[in-house]
Amino acid sequence: MPPLVSAFIACLASLFRSRVSLGMENLALRHQLAVYKQTVARPRLRPSDRLFWAWLSRLWPGWQAALAFVQPRTVLTWQQRRFRDHWRRLSQQGKPGRPAIAKDVRDLIHAMWQANPTWGSPRIVGELRKLGIDVAKSTVEKYRPRSRKAPSPTWKTFLTNHIPTVCLSFDPCCLT
Repeated sequence: MPPLVSAFIACLASLFRSRVSLGMENLALRHQLAVYKQTVARPRLRPSDRLFWAWLSRLWPGWQAALAFVQPRTVLTWQQRRFRDHWRRLSQQGKPGRPAIAKDVRDLIHAMWQANPTWGSPRIVGELRKLGIDVAKSTVEKYRPRSRKAPSPTWKTFLTNHIPTVCLSFDPCCLT
């Protein structure tokens, strides 16, 4: 039986017991807890245990005194993490990022750029606004075709082209 359920059943059963019986049970449980703390370095807590302590800390003002192997700031950290995770889940339900623009608008940007290669992105944005299409300059720059530059020559090509001129201007008699 999970510890949370057994604790709840024990709480219900304690309503019908005498005060002396509850005191003796409390003494026995505290002794077992002291022995447990001496033998186990760090007990493992499940998410249901963390939820229980976060819930109990909201309802019971004396919750900090009852903690045996968890520090109060740990319980507060669990609460903050649950709060953060809850709002993160709510805020990330949609699709992340900006919505994509329609394919026909992308094709129109491409066609305008090819028809008018001297136009910059601001000019295309202005022309699209005249058509009733509102896009940002960065969007136009993202979807415009990139002009391919010719690759720069390599060092080998440079040396091949310039070695004859360097060798002709080199005068060996100047070295003596």
